[in-house]
Amino acid sequence: MGSERASVFEEEDLDISGFAPKAAEPPAPPLEKIRAVSEGASFRSREPPAVAPAARNERERRRFRTGRNVQLNIKARSEAIDAFYAIADREGWVLGEAFEHAVEALERALAGKSETFGEGEARPRRRLA
Repeated sequence: MGSERASVFEEEDLDISGFAPKAAEPPAPPLEKIRAVSEGASFRSREPPAVAPAARNERERRRFRTGRNVQLNIKARSEAIDAFYAIADREGWVLGEAFEHAVEALERALAGKSETFGEGEARPRRRLA
């Protein structure tokens, strides 16, 4: 082959006899054979080990049309959330209704107390372990 590029404007016939399609690649060996050879050579697989998904307490979906359309996202311990769901389920309340009852109960419990949660001196905030 020459080192010069062929011009598209020249009318010379190009010699393309040196061009041919690539030869077909041999088929890959079966996966079982590859696995046997790699295990024999103590090759560590890059595949992650199969891990069972973490067990979660799946709750049934709750879809109700109640007119409550503002969302409140909070972080809480799983025990507190489970207790909240248990109370709502036991009483037959939707979660918004259970929250409203909880707020009402908290307001009743705090009625007549100062903003520092005590009748005279401030009480330190309890930390629930």
